[in-house]
Amino acid sequence: MNKSNFLAAAVLTFFLAPGLLLAEGDSATGKTLSIDCADCHGENGLGDEDVPAIAGMDETKHVEALMGYKSGEIPDEDEEMLPYVEELSEQDMADLAAYYATLEGPDSE
Repeated sequence: MNKSNFLAAAVLTFFLAPGLLLAEGDSATGKTLSIDCADCHGENGLGDEDVPAIAGMDETKHVEALMGYKSGEIPDEDEEMLPYVEELSEQDMADLAAYYATLEGPDSE
């Protein structure tokens, strides 16, 4: 592949792959956004026997999960996540993930 073809492919990939480069999250903004998440996951993000913990979750995995629920890639059989994620931007997701990553998860004890 010559240089110009490589450059064209690189530019095309950049424009066709939004979301691959995740925005850096702001945990303070995420804390503000987390009020809705606390309805199910609790204020500490530890969940319960019916709701998974999100405290201490890896930021990238957390954003990927939120995006999966929003896109329908992850089934939301009880339709509990979609109402919360459908209005979130990728930045909101990154902010939430950054906040929950600062909390001690269930395995931190």
